[in-house]
Amino acid sequence: MTTAHHSTSPQAVDIAIVGGAMAGATLALGLAKLSATLARPLRIALIEAHVATNTHPGFDARSIAIAHGSIFELTRLGIWPMLKHLGTPIENIHVSDRGHFGMTELNAKPLGLDALGQVVELAKVGSILFDELAKSSVQVYCPAKVTDLQPQQDGHLLSLDDGSQLHCQLLVAADGAHSVVRQHLGQTTEQIDFQQTAIVANVTTNQPHQHWAYERFTQTGPLALLPMQNMTALPAQSQESSVQIKEASAQLKASAKGHARFSLVWALPPAQADELKNADKTEFLAALQHAFGHRVGQFVDVGQRVSYPLTLSYMPRPIYHRCVFVGNAAQTLHPIAGQGFNLGLRDVVGLLDVIEHALIQANGEVDLGDSDIVHQYLAARQSDRDNTLRNIEFLVRGFSNQHWPLVAGRNIGLRLLSWLPPLKRPVAQTAMGWR
Repeated sequence: MTTAHHSTSPQAVDIAIVGGAMAGATLALGLAKLSATLARPLRIALIEAHVATNTHPGFDARSIAIAHGSIFELTRLGIWPMLKHLGTPIENIHVSDRGHFGMTELNAKPLGLDALGQVVELAKVGSILFDELAKSSVQVYCPAKVTDLQPQQDGHLLSLDDGSQLHCQLLVAADGAHSVVRQHLGQTTEQIDFQQTAIVANVTTNQPHQHWAYERFTQTGPLALLPMQNMTALPAQSQESSVQIKEASAQLKASAKGHARFSLVWALPPAQADELKNADKTEFLAALQHAFGHRVGQFVDVGQRVSYPLTLSYMPRPIYHRCVFVGNAAQTLHPIAGQGFNLGLRDVVGLLDVIEHALIQANGEVDLGDSDIVHQYLAARQSDRDNTLRNIEFLVRGFSNQHWPLVAGRNIGLRLLSWLPPLKRPVAQTAMGWR
């Protein structure tokens, strides 16, 4: 990793990436791999406000489902082999509508696959990605924050809180839902408030998960369970809080008993979510058992609970003068179908493809912030992005609604998937992130 040094003149780079969580770090590594093939290597800078630990907001205690299509792209970038040991395969997905007859399954084997996707814990991913960045040609400014941003005719001038200045041809905003870049440039987002709050926690059941994931639609909103690896050792005390150490110890003991760990995302009305977030463990587990049922056995423990409001937020045009927005900086999704990271990764891959094509066309010498390149990125991402946003809104409204025609329609749809297996393939392909 190249550390930043204070300079009286701006450091000239081709691309500056603001935000070094999953999207930003993946983009930086992809660009470094591309750069290694060029006669004139790219000058790449990554600016990240937080050191990659378990307290990093982009590498916190959550787990994410990485779809099969995303794993293909991460493998192509040389990143998945570094993360593979962290993954828990999703071999089957069970989808059901609580209190109604609709249910179906998506299975990997009939599709000729080992898994539909993999679940990884973000806290373990960050240090691996930053270790790899340290070996790369990327100049990393971390911890560092953008304090000023000045658009110029030939690029952007960035001032950092350590006194450094950078001038880039192309600026990439990968700095999350509350993007500092977006705020500096005065760009706004469209928002849809679903009037739901998500409770996120790790839960333990008294039966093995056998690599099943679950999506259960309840009267209050969707409830998802993702299978996780069992604990085999306690984390380093220096990197964990006392609460996290206590939780990990309990999970380690549960693993020894053959219990299973799941990552829970539970959408609820805000008042109910606040009540359950602060309820005692027995009350919370009883409410969860009632909402989900006994398909995974008995819920026997829950770790630290966090909550956040559920909205769909997006930039209608995730570009600006010599600037593109990727991942959560461009859009944040309701977690109903687990597509947030997967859509963000397709942003990253789309940008990499546009840049690689431009470099090939220009024989390596090109202004990467040129308007044509920025608009090629916009065009490349438009259809997939619009379809995903539309489908997410449809799912949330359709499966959080108790109006009887909608209830009947969605349950018939789920049953048809069970009765007519050929219908499952396009649904499974969408769930796996293939476009």
